[in-house]
Amino acid sequence: MNPKNPYKIALVLLSLFLFGCKDSASIPSEEDLNAREQTPQEESNQRTTGPIDYGYGPGLLPLGDEKISNEPKIGFIYSCDTQLNGGGAFKAGEWINESEGYWDPNKKIMVDGDISWANAQFTLETKGTTREIKGNGLPINHNTGTYPISTQDEAYLYDRNPNSIKEQKVVLSLPVQPTLAATPRCASGMVAIALNGIAIFNGLDAGGKDAVAHEIQDQCDGHPQKDGQYHYHNLSNCLEDTPRDTEHSALVGYALDGFGLYGKKGENGKILTNADLDECHGHTHEIKWEGSLKNMYHYHATEEYPYTIGCFKGNINSENLSQPENNEKPSMGPPPTQP
Repeated sequence: MNPKNPYKIALVLLSLFLFGCKDSASIPSEEDLNAREQTPQEESNQRTTGPIDYGYGPGLLPLGDEKISNEPKIGFIYSCDTQLNGGGAFKAGEWINESEGYWDPNKKIMVDGDISWANAQFTLETKGTTREIKGNGLPINHNTGTYPISTQDEAYLYDRNPNSIKEQKVVLSLPVQPTLAATPRCASGMVAIALNGIAIFNGLDAGGKDAVAHEIQDQCDGHPQKDGQYHYHNLSNCLEDTPRDTEHSALVGYALDGFGLYGKKGENGKILTNADLDECHGHTHEIKWEGSLKNMYHYHATEEYPYTIGCFKGNINSENLSQPENNEKPSMGPPPTQP
């Protein structure tokens, strides 16, 4: 088993997805998105965590365990349920130092497998003031690992995810011009949809731990929950960000309140941390939105927990909250005794 390796999406797909702050690149059209073809991935040699030192040493990230709140709070997830006792990984991997509160993503293993999904579907269409998003929950631009996790997979020694990836009915109606709510709203389960049709869940597993650190995902940072919903808990390695060091990150998805979710870089290419963002993991400045520059709120992904959205800053259609929840089946006990 090799440490996690990022998979790079071919440039033909990259050209569809990239647009950010003060950039002359055009926003990908709905026709381009709907007409896209799955492209092969190009493997990189290592996963990097950027130049930020979080106080534990190069490449080490703070562990998000127990960073759950019943109110909006920077660096935490404002969860609708703070008493989480579901399934997930049952054993902390060697890449996690629970006593010191950090983990090493470069040493984390990943789920084996390279399963293609030729039947993946995803469409995005603007109708007046509404952005209509439909899909079947399968990735349009990358393969996945093999689930349920095989007993022959090293990942099985830590996480016995018994769930299979299944088609879903994903239907979202988001405002094209989202508005800020009077007060932030809690964010549990699915919090956003990526531009490749995959659900983005918050950074918690069903037991209330740091899902990115503890649960074992595949080469694209995804895995299925109990209903077969394949999803990410952080910015997938298979979602391309803008390659230029001095540019704002690309749009990588839409939060369920309609605001944009961008990659890990802010203005002038600065790698963002929790200290740069508010309690919901976003901020306000000029971005390119619907073909025009606009000073507006938006969310960002970060290397550190909570990884994406900590709470919803905008007004949200309650129907969008009926998407699948972040529930895992029981992990079926500890691993067998090793010879």
